[in-house]
Amino acid sequence: MKSTPTSDSKVAPTNDSKPAPRSEAPIAPANESQIAPKATFDSKRAWSHLERQVALGPRPSGTPALVQTRKYIVDQLKAIGIESREQPFMAMTPLGEVSMANVIATIPGKRSERIAYASHFDTKLYREFRFVGANDGGSSTAVLLELARLFKSQPHELTIELLFFDGEEARMPEWRGVDNTYGSRYYVENAVKSGTIGGLKTLVLLDMVGDKNLNIMRDSNSTPWLVDIIWTTAARLGHSGSFLNQLTTVEDDHIPFVRAGVPVVDVIDLDNPTWHTAQDTIENVSARSLQIVGDVIAAAAPEIEKRLASSK
Repeated sequence: MKSTPTSDSKVAPTNDSKPAPRSEAPIAPANESQIAPKATFDSKRAWSHLERQVALGPRPSGTPALVQTRKYIVDQLKAIGIESREQPFMAMTPLGEVSMANVIATIPGKRSERIAYASHFDTKLYREFRFVGANDGGSSTAVLLELARLFKSQPHELTIELLFFDGEEARMPEWRGVDNTYGSRYYVENAVKSGTIGGLKTLVLLDMVGDKNLNIMRDSNSTPWLVDIIWTTAARLGHSGSFLNQLTTVEDDHIPFVRAGVPVVDVIDLDNPTWHTAQDTIENVSARSLQIVGDVIAAAAPEIEKRLASSK
């Protein structure tokens, strides 16, 4: 991933590394006692998903640890009643062929057109130090798994697709050429070949959303109307200190979709000192940040769907 911020202004929210407490639900009046409470994003659940990933250690593509991570994702989706499938492929990398596989899950809507929410679940390959990618790979995957539970509990006009990409990270030290975004490129190539890319109406990509000092800037490669919906929602929820109006340019798993003409938004915080260091550990991730991002995406999702459902 690469970022070129146009401003270094920062607004730091107060964060901690413990799961955010959930507020008690109000007691329903007698005539509403049979109405189930509305599902909300739960950072405690997301934190548990994060812990399980980090416990597996470094998870580069092609390693047993990543296979276990993929199995965990599939098992968690199955447990909440979401069907998923693996999309295996062989990636030719500068270090030779590597076996990779995306996970594609579907929550059916009234219509077949799709809104995709995505994260990568691999971690960068380092030999000189132990890199567990608590933030880079772990945090966004944890949030996406919790969003999956939330989305499954709701009716949808459009079909929701959950994409867990393998091979986002470059195998070599630097992000260059095609040594990156292996999984997202493979997904798009296959969707173009099969003709299903036309049914994909938008992609909401999450990546590195757990930094304690959460600074998510607007990405210039993202689609303006999508960015506006999410950033306006963040401001409405009181999170403009985390969703900043500074502009940055990011190369990430959304770029293959941009090239295929799909509207995209990349929700990513590259402005953190632990990025691609041995310090990207769970101690440097905040459950409050997971809660903020989860709440914002959950609140923005109905508006995104409404806009797409009304378009011809």
